[in-house]
Amino acid sequence: MVRFLSEDKLKGFEKYKYNSVDTSVLSNYVMHPFWNWCVQFCPVWVAPNLLTFMGFLLTVLNFLLFSYYDYGFYALTGDNATKGRIPPWVWAASAVNLFVAYTLDGIDGKQARRTGTSGPLGELFDHGLDSYSAVLIPTCLYSIFGRDEVSPLRFFFVIWNIFINFYLTHWEKYNTGVMFLPWGYDFTMLGSCVLLLVTSATGPEAWHVPLPGGLTPGIVFEFVLYFSAIITSQTVILWNIYKSYRDGTGKMRSFTEAIRPLVPLVAFLALSTAWAVYSPNNIIELGPRLFYVLTGTIFSNINCRLIVSQMSDTRCEALNELLVPYAAVVAVALCRPVSASTELMMLAGLCVASSLAHIYYGTKVVQEMCEHFKIECFHIKPKIK
Repeated sequence: MVRFLSEDKLKGFEKYKYNSVDTSVLSNYVMHPFWNWCVQFCPVWVAPNLLTFMGFLLTVLNFLLFSYYDYGFYALTGDNATKGRIPPWVWAASAVNLFVAYTLDGIDGKQARRTGTSGPLGELFDHGLDSYSAVLIPTCLYSIFGRDEVSPLRFFFVIWNIFINFYLTHWEKYNTGVMFLPWGYDFTMLGSCVLLLVTSATGPEAWHVPLPGGLTPGIVFEFVLYFSAIITSQTVILWNIYKSYRDGTGKMRSFTEAIRPLVPLVAFLALSTAWAVYSPNNIIELGPRLFYVLTGTIFSNINCRLIVSQMSDTRCEALNELLVPYAAVVAVALCRPVSASTELMMLAGLCVASSLAHIYYGTKVVQEMCEHFKIECFHIKPKIK
């Protein structure tokens, strides 16, 4: 039977203690007081991981809703052959779902402390699902702008910007031993909720008006994401890692060991970019949603393995197994002439296979941790008096 957690990793989880720093004004003075109030209404028999999973399912529901009404991101384009339109209730429902998901993600840790069930499984489960949501939430927001405003290729790099920021936060913890919670997360989640809610009232056409200087809302959206990532995330992460080496407070790994977790991410970025940019059939235009989901799935798998390594204080893997079939498909698509339908089928097949492999990996890791710690993921065992 395949096991994903070695004895070293399980022993590392036994020693693990959560260590984080949150300096966000919005988080400390607005959201945490709100979450402290909300968690009081949650029954003590509800497992924290169940709250986490329910929140994740709400993001999946949003993704499915937009997939149904705007699968190809054509609803707001001049090339909308079917004249399909996203109903106002979809925007409103997705805003509510996203806010509830954000709230559940904020109270799961409080529920764990409240019920005395805090442990490494909760953090791994939470952050692992968050890494999957990193592709599900942005693709819903893409429907606000559509292909006319932001091309599928440009949005591909927007998603990668989100992935890199998410990954670097865990890479930072891998080297410093501290989770420095980024300021951008809370502002982005609340901003997304407001954006969806306003769109339900005014219609998405409000975000398609020309701006001074020849700018468009889509260009402003991209600029804000890239600029805020550099200012509030990437430079701060590099500074925190540098400071941990300067002060001797981090893991003090060698340079090659410190950057080891970046190897699979950089390899995947290079492969996915090559396929998106150089595909003879322009696959990113043919099946953008499938391409995004495939990219997000493999990213989540790479990120989950980093989370396992940083929490168990073990060496991170330099090669992700899902990159092998991915690289093979990319090589075939770029080096051998295939029809557009064939390349689309290759993309769909790889997306299904990678999703099943990732779900299997996540399920097995959770099962192995539950067996080791003698707990249940979605149930709180009654304490023996």
